[in-house]
Amino acid sequence: MTVVQAVPDRRAIGANQEVIRPYVRLTPTVEVWSEDFGLRPRYPIAFKLELLQHTGSFKPRGAFTNLVHRQVPPAGVVAASGGNHGAAVAFAAQRLGVPARIFVPTVVSPSKLQLIRSCGAEVVVEGDRYADALGLSERWAETSGAMQIHAYDQPETLLGQGTVAAEVERQAPGLDTLLVAVGGGGLLGGIAAWYADGPPIRLVAVEPEAAPTLSAALAAGRPVDAPAGGIAADSLAPRRVGELMFPLARKHVASALLVSDDAIRAAQTALWRVLRVAAEPGGAAAFAALLSGRYLPGADERVGVVVCGGNTTAVDFTR
Repeated sequence: MTVVQAVPDRRAIGANQEVIRPYVRLTPTVEVWSEDFGLRPRYPIAFKLELLQHTGSFKPRGAFTNLVHRQVPPAGVVAASGGNHGAAVAFAAQRLGVPARIFVPTVVSPSKLQLIRSCGAEVVVEGDRYADALGLSERWAETSGAMQIHAYDQPETLLGQGTVAAEVERQAPGLDTLLVAVGGGGLLGGIAAWYADGPPIRLVAVEPEAAPTLSAALAAGRPVDAPAGGIAADSLAPRRVGELMFPLARKHVASALLVSDDAIRAAQTALWRVLRVAAEPGGAAAFAALLSGRYLPGADERVGVVVCGGNTTAVDFTR
């Protein structure tokens, strides 16, 4: 068992990258010209294709980090998830021979539910939203003795997700701006922790209009309850952002932008048309800010976008 600091720093993230290297994929970053999407002026966009990670999202980074740094009890692990975190925990637990029980709300997509079950975890579908599943998982942890792996408000989770930024910095050096989707904020918090003592970069958070968790927190000066709906409700709609990531976001995130469900759908379509990348709504949200004009790059600005998830049934190969 390793003692992990509450708020990870660049050194800790770099060290953890080596620890989890045997378990996670080094996902590619692909550079595409803006004009391919009909955007002007012409500028390069570096897409970090984290949807190519195991289980179709960035989440295994945090899942494996939890399992290798914490002492797992005989009862195994438990997690609450809208889908992607649950699949990641189930996958990591299966790989390391640990029992797993995953609580998901009824809004979970069929593809994510099937993915979790295929990894051998016991799945409980109950509650309308992620917050309901979280409460149930916490009660199960108390009664069973299982180790809770939080989707975003856990030091080890932030530590793992920060390795995305370590790869981006090496694959696309010199970025001026990086757009990142935010729900609970584990990915954004980890990325902010990496860049806190690194090269200067503008971090832009993007979230659905129907789930403005970070925007509400920044307005209130602390994490507060926010609406939890919209097309990306199974990945970007917790009740509130994490307590651990919020100080990082307030200090290191330049702005939080809201995008509509229609803008997210358009981004999904554009990513498939140009890159043949099938992104889920949450995975396409960051790019939606660029495509819709919510974020307008300046002259000669180098922009990066994290495409963080691809668990969608939008592309049907049986037809």
